[in-house]
Amino acid sequence: MGRGKIEIKKIENSTNRQVTYSKRRTGIMKKANELTVLCDAEVSLVMFSSTGKLSEFCSPSTDTKRIVDRYQQVSGINLWNAQYEKMQNTLNHLKEINHNLRKEIRQRMGESLDGMDIKDLRGLEQNLDEALKLVRHRKYHVITTQTDTYKKKLKNSQEAHRNLLRELVSSEMKDEHPIYGFVDDDPSNYEGALALANGAGSHLYEFRVQPSQPNLHGMGYGSHDLRLA
Repeated sequence: MGRGKIEIKKIENSTNRQVTYSKRRTGIMKKANELTVLCDAEVSLVMFSSTGKLSEFCSPSTDTKRIVDRYQQVSGINLWNAQYEKMQNTLNHLKEINHNLRKEIRQRMGESLDGMDIKDLRGLEQNLDEALKLVRHRKYHVITTQTDTYKKKLKNSQEAHRNLLRELVSSEMKDEHPIYGFVDDDPSNYEGALALANGAGSHLYEFRVQPSQPNLHGMGYGSHDLRLA
């Protein structure tokens, strides 16, 4: 019993439509391949589904472009004229934009000003003033940002230096010093200890001893000053 005749019209159900397309696409691809093998024909087949998916077949002995070129020669129809004209129009438009931009750049550099009237020159001057304001604003912003960054780095370096000095004084002068006596851990004494570490101790602790015993003269000291450090 043969199949019933199918009415050729659009299948409304999208799922059924896609299934039918997939089955028939496979069948037509098979027929195209059979024509190529059995009849030595050059076949090119291009299909787009309703969802925009491309499916194509081309005989192994040729390619789609060669078949299209042969079609143009045989039919006398140029398939590329419309596309070529569109591309040419786009190219001309881009050339015009490029020409205008180059002209504007030259004018901003003080060149090609001969054809400009007073209105154009005034507009160019205003544009340059606005551009100069933006450049200066950006420059000051960059300078301020860099200055703040350098200040923070300097502050951190100074703090690290002070911490290292405190650690040095704490480790080397914690016990009794052979000349200056005991240095404790009181933070208030760090400044004096730092001064000692920097070589200022000879001036801070220098004093004069006047001999009050007569026998000191006999020991050879005379009236010379006795200085510590």
